[in-house]
Amino acid sequence: MNKLLYLKKILEIEDFEVWEVDGEHIRNTMNREFTNFGQHYRFPFIPVHEFWIDKEFSKGETEYFVNHMLIEWHLMHAGRSYDHAIGVADKNEITERKKSELMMKVTSESEWKHKEVPKEIYKKRIKNYEYPKIWIISGELVRDLYFIDFTEGGHHFVYDFVPFHEVWLDDDLNHDEIKFVLLHELHERYLMFKGLNYSKAHRSSSIIEYKCRRDPKLTKEKMDVEIELNLETKARATKD
Repeated sequence: MNKLLYLKKILEIEDFEVWEVDGEHIRNTMNREFTNFGQHYRFPFIPVHEFWIDKEFSKGETEYFVNHMLIEWHLMHAGRSYDHAIGVADKNEITERKKSELMMKVTSESEWKHKEVPKEIYKKRIKNYEYPKIWIISGELVRDLYFIDFTEGGHHFVYDFVPFHEVWLDDDLNHDEIKFVLLHELHERYLMFKGLNYSKAHRSSSIIEYKCRRDPKLTKEKMDVEIELNLETKARATKD
């Protein structure tokens, strides 16, 4: 057992062990695309009968993740594609999330409308960036209300529910990784503003992010460039 990966066993369910793991270590050394959780048929380096969940810095979603992985695993074990399996698992997870106290509280408030961002989304603004506005948001509530697969961060060109002049960062992020994810989102945002499609913009952003994860000293220089480039988008006439 790699002690750098495994933090603690969370539970056992069916034939599976569910482990809390060091997601930052995995993203830095094994696979950049590992985010909140994973199972063997999505990430082959995970043992067949283990489910891995990244350390939660904002608690409360473990049950959703475990149930999601159970559905994914069984469907993929039976030969179904990942796209099919995640589609089925997402539908089930959306149904379960609608029952949460947090979801019921926000959607029951009379002033909430789907096109307005509920105040409960916003947790903290990172104030040393003037533009775009960088917000730490409730990742759980974003997944509940808008998009089940929202992870790490996002911007308007990928998620139209994010206001144009903002970048959102999941409050479940490890504090040490915020700068890398923010760099990724800013680079991707600018490239998509200039017309590059998501797939190419994401690939380019992942390359820059991975270089900085391997050599953190590069991060500030790269970040300064992306902040300057994103200022070009400020003049776009959109409603804040």
